[in-house]
Amino acid sequence: MAPYEALYGRRCRSPVQWFESGEARLLGTDLVQDALDKMILIQERLHTEQFWQKSYANRKVRDVSFKVGVKILLKVSPMKGVMRFGKRGDLSPRFIGPFEVLQRIREVAYKLALLTSLSSVHLVFNVSMLQKYVGDPSHILDFSTVQLEGDMTYDVEPVAILDRQVRKLRSKDIASVKVHWRGQPV
Repeated sequence: MAPYEALYGRRCRSPVQWFESGEARLLGTDLVQDALDKMILIQERLHTEQFWQKSYANRKVRDVSFKVGVKILLKVSPMKGVMRFGKRGDLSPRFIGPFEVLQRIREVAYKLALLTSLSSVHLVFNVSMLQKYVGDPSHILDFSTVQLEGDMTYDVEPVAILDRQVRKLRSKDIASVKVHWRGQPV
């Protein structure tokens, strides 16, 4: 329903045709009561719409909190080069660490104990940049071999081509190359 229609109970018309033939205007307390009823109706509809919008927004929100002294991983992303590394699978964003949580600043901000090699980086991070440390070394990037920039990005360079493979489909061939990247284990 349009705002004008919700307010006045009819569709918006030109000023020439505001009143239909035979329609009488209410005066006095009836006019005030009618306006209050419409205001209550609009408030109820706005409340219902806000409820639905809030429920849509809260579907993907997850409550993440870390205790002081817990080990966590820090998300870093490679800089844009030949290929953009914001994809799924092997090319997903990397995590470095583990680092210890020194202090909880707010609900979504944590202060970490970083190494001296990362002294140019601010110590406080949003919870979206952090992940719980599980202890699986295969998904952790060795940060001693990577030079991190101030915005938590790093350059990636190919070291060697490890394997080549061609897959044949019905009408075309798809070439795949396995690359060893600098800073990654073989």
